[in-house]
Amino acid sequence: MSIEARILLDSVNPLGNRITTWVLKFPRFILPEFNTHRAFSRNASSSRAIPVSKMLEAVKTNPAMPVYWGKNQSGMQAAEELDNITASIKEYYNEPLNGGSAYDSVRYITPRAAAEKEWLAARDNAVKSVEAMSAIGLHKQIANRLLEPWMHITVLATATEHENFFALRAHKDAQPEFQELAYKMLDLYQSNHPTKLKEGEWHIPFGDQIDPIKVYDAVSGSCGDFKLYQEACIKIATARAARISYLSFEGKDDYDADIKLASRLAESGHWSPFEHCAEAQAKDHAIGNFRGWKQYRKTFSGENRRDGRTPPNKLC
Repeated sequence: MSIEARILLDSVNPLGNRITTWVLKFPRFILPEFNTHRAFSRNASSSRAIPVSKMLEAVKTNPAMPVYWGKNQSGMQAAEELDNITASIKEYYNEPLNGGSAYDSVRYITPRAAAEKEWLAARDNAVKSVEAMSAIGLHKQIANRLLEPWMHITVLATATEHENFFALRAHKDAQPEFQELAYKMLDLYQSNHPTKLKEGEWHIPFGDQIDPIKVYDAVSGSCGDFKLYQEACIKIATARAARISYLSFEGKDDYDADIKLASRLAESGHWSPFEHCAEAQAKDHAIGNFRGWKQYRKTFSGENRRDGRTPPNKLC
């Protein structure tokens, strides 16, 4: 079981508007709750993109599991946990002992141990089915779906507004797995010191890992041109945000490939990776889902794609 949080980059503009980019790892079964927080721009590892073999290995070796095995009751919160001390659930052995039948061989385990066993038994059944579907030749975008309850997901998330998120999720009424994630994030948020940026300077996740000489080499004719260099760095960071869907975003440096990927994403209208880099503003105003920061996406005039199959919204 792994629930992890780290701050990838933390910046503040001259007016005190703070922007934070996170790398988060948590059970995929709380992803719907995380996605209700629209203040976050996000990219995440995708069941459609990761090979079946990698997904199978992950759920076999490190399955996502509840951190709190709540006892059934009415309402959305479980006030108490299943007993993990008193053995009261009868369990039958699969093989006979001492010459008796299998059903003569029993032991008692705690309710919590029984619940954990059933959770993992369901995982094992799903693994067998996915292995069979993969052997048939079924595509990963279908086969991987059966593994999602036991998957961890990696999310790159950026936001300027965190107060509502912490108020709701770093709270006793939140799902326990979400509580653990939110409290880890809150501790980091309170203890970290963001970098002060001037108006016009950029918050660029992964920027501290970029080699300036290699970037200048990758951008033809950019020697000494800081604007071209900065634009290249922003494109590299954007490409790395996109790659989280199917690979680690911290792989080998191939800046030329990164820049080309960012251009292809813009041409095809896949804009979510363009929401993590942002320019510091001199006004405390909202631009998209950020306040005091203009995300890279908002520098493109066509960032909101149109579709001729739907009429434009007009007042009657």
